[in-house]
Amino acid sequence: MPSRIGLVLGAGGVAGGAFHAGVLAALAEATGWDARRSTIIVGTSAGSITGAALRSGLAPADLLADAEGRALSPDGARKMRAGAGRRTPPLTPTPRRAPIGAHVARTLARAAARPFSARPLALLAGLLPEGTVSADLIVNAVGEIAPSAWPNDPLWICAVRERDGKLVVFGRDAAAPLPYAVAASCAIPGYFRPVGIDGERFVDGGAHSPTNADLLNAAALDLVIISSPMSSTGRGVRLAVDQPARRWSRMLLDVEAMRLRRAGIHVIAFQPTAADLAVAGSNPMDPSRRGAIASQARASTLRRLARADTQARLAPLT
Repeated sequence: MPSRIGLVLGAGGVAGGAFHAGVLAALAEATGWDARRSTIIVGTSAGSITGAALRSGLAPADLLADAEGRALSPDGARKMRAGAGRRTPPLTPTPRRAPIGAHVARTLARAAARPFSARPLALLAGLLPEGTVSADLIVNAVGEIAPSAWPNDPLWICAVRERDGKLVVFGRDAAAPLPYAVAASCAIPGYFRPVGIDGERFVDGGAHSPTNADLLNAAALDLVIISSPMSSTGRGVRLAVDQPARRWSRMLLDVEAMRLRRAGIHVIAFQPTAADLAVAGSNPMDPSRRGAIASQARASTLRRLARADTQARLAPLT
């Protein structure tokens, strides 16, 4: 039987999308495995955009070319031209949030009544001041590369329901037009306005987990490949403002990978190296670094793929 491969694409802003492009292009180059053939794709925040692009037919090499500002392949260019100018209808108006005092009181009361029903950071995301940037720009961008209909192959998009901090997986257990689901997954609390879908408000799925890899525990897969832009390799101490967030992301990733392995699934994770982080800088939303981040991620991933231990772990790909 062909190997069943799950692909997890984590959060990380503009830098995260560039990191995914470099990692996936290197995998295709070194192993011949095309991420578009993934049995299931799980996307969170930036990873949801990359996942939608893959399921729309864009090759990893084209994702890299786009990040680096180069011309796409003829096939990639055709796909982009086909969606040029296509606009998804605007998001429905976001339901009004209760006055801030009442909203905080209700959120804390729900947390006290069900203390283990949502992660603390997900609850905190719902308490932050509402962002001011509309998610319509994400809706339109995704609408140009992917139609509103969901692809035939599984694509799971992660978002957090604001009212109770619960993880919602669009494409698996909730329905929404694909561009709306991606916008919800990308709605960084305090920056983007929450995305309204069917009367509920949603924020960035990274508030639950930067990767949400353990959604694949029961998926009967042979291998799960994780691209995790928000964590980092190594256990050493770095003097950087993002170190606490990266250590937290690494901790969650380790727990999720352990759960997958206990389910009998092989796991390999690609995380930024020290060299990758030096190129990425401190602002994950800086679009001017996309090309450099993608190129560096490709180079560091190729070096890792040349190692014998990595080749052994990736045997299911070939």
